[in-house]
Amino acid sequence: MSRPILEVIALGAEDAAAAQAGGADRLELVSDMAADGLTPARETFAAVRAAVDIPVRVMLRATDGFAVGGAAALDALCGTARALRAEGAEEFVLGFLTDDGRADLPAVAALADALGPRARWTFHRAIDRAADRDALRKQLADQPGLDTYLTAGSASGVDDGLATLLAEATRSDEPGYEPQIMAGGGLKLKHVPVLRSAGIAAFHIGGAARPSGWDAPVSADAVRAWRAALDG
Repeated sequence: MSRPILEVIALGAEDAAAAQAGGADRLELVSDMAADGLTPARETFAAVRAAVDIPVRVMLRATDGFAVGGAAALDALCGTARALRAEGAEEFVLGFLTDDGRADLPAVAALADALGPRARWTFHRAIDRAADRDALRKQLADQPGLDTYLTAGSASGVDDGLATLLAEATRSDEPGYEPQIMAGGGLKLKHVPVLRSAGIAAFHIGGAARPSGWDAPVSADAVRAWRAALDG
């Protein structure tokens, strides 16, 4: 079984350095966790990129929620994506839904085009708010660059979504299920053994890397505890 990926949410260079020191394999770089993570400034990305040598996936999301916010907002976000690419960003996180809970294909396709064919990206927990998870995966099956779904299996977290994650892990050879499952969203250490036994090999933590709360920086020791659990 391959070494599992541990991705840690970072808000800046201090978080990034602590996460790498604790054994993180990858970062999800965001701003404004009060809105569940928005796009960071180019300057923040540049500082993080200079501070660490592990991959950094940059959030593309301008407002709270999972609607892109109209044509002007989408154009602006595509411009931001191109600017981040010019700054050196190569990996991203995005995901948008229509009002009826389907994947917003025009928005996703426009961003994928702005990122270019070599960029890799995660469709984030918008999948956990989709009206039909299976239909969403099939909608997105041909999107260039999509290699990961960040999901808890449920909008309320892994406790409630565990059975869904385990079921989806068995379908990796089906159309729409090829992207890697990255378990995250209320993820706890107790979930790790059962998820690992099902073949899930990517894990995402945010608050779990900050035992003192979101006002505190990432704790390298907390990340080490997760690294040890995943590798054990």
